[in-house]
Amino acid sequence: MWLELQIFGFRALWSPYYLLFVIALGLLYYLVTITFREKFTDKARPSSKQLIYFYTGLVILYLIKGSPIDLLSHIMFTSHMVQMSLYYLVFPILIIKGIPEWIWRNVFSVPGLKQVLYLLTKPLIALLLFNGLFSMYHMPVIFDFAKANVIAHAVITTVILVAAFLVWWPIFTPIKEMDKLSPLMKIGYIFANGVLITPACGLIIFSGQSLYATYSETSGWIQAMSLCVPQSILNGLPLTGPQMFSPIPVLEDQQLGGILMKIMQEIVYGFVLARIFFGWFNKSVDRVDPLPSTNTTTEA
Repeated sequence: MWLELQIFGFRALWSPYYLLFVIALGLLYYLVTITFREKFTDKARPSSKQLIYFYTGLVILYLIKGSPIDLLSHIMFTSHMVQMSLYYLVFPILIIKGIPEWIWRNVFSVPGLKQVLYLLTKPLIALLLFNGLFSMYHMPVIFDFAKANVIAHAVITTVILVAAFLVWWPIFTPIKEMDKLSPLMKIGYIFANGVLITPACGLIIFSGQSLYATYSETSGWIQAMSLCVPQSILNGLPLTGPQMFSPIPVLEDQQLGGILMKIMQEIVYGFVLARIFFGWFNKSVDRVDPLPSTNTTTEA
């Protein structure tokens, strides 16, 4: 398949302009948090963990939006769901944990934006907003429309990404006064997240027919490909549909995509649950008073 994808050209495969954008984000982070930090705050520079989190997030961002994974997401629904899993379930966590607290405090203190963010990061609202938007996006009529229009695609996926940050905020917020959920409530929150995303995955997995024209009809697929392949290249290629490049039939690809999304969601949520539980357990152990030592003295 790799050799076949070469016909779309270097720009479609590796998105050099997007790479420059990601590099610019990394440079901006370094300048603001390290080089010119004293101009903005008297706080310490980011820890090694924060640097690793942030730059790992940027690497993942480029891999899912700038590497051949992005091109494959327009050819195979399986790749699309892998892309969505990393984009909405992993990337936001890394960025939230990578950006220093003082920057987040500044964001949450912007007049007008402050009230909106405090409202949208309330656990119940964040849960319903993210899972509702994610499920709506994968309704066939909305999905095919987004894949056929570059502006609609950018707006819809960006809005869902913002909702993904909001849904992870109650769990990973670095602002202490906003960390209001107890460990037990956080565990329940993650379980609720897993339940709410299940109907969308179930619809995709158990459908007996292909749901998306983007992957089953030549015209819809070519429109979707124009999101990442220059039109001049598409016009010169004898394309008949994604089946030219996909190793599995359309319906099986769709079902596998739904299964992979659910599996990756369970892995990420399971990791977060383990982190919450063991952090809670360790704190509980630390709070237990040690047994008083009994000193026995032996008289000569």
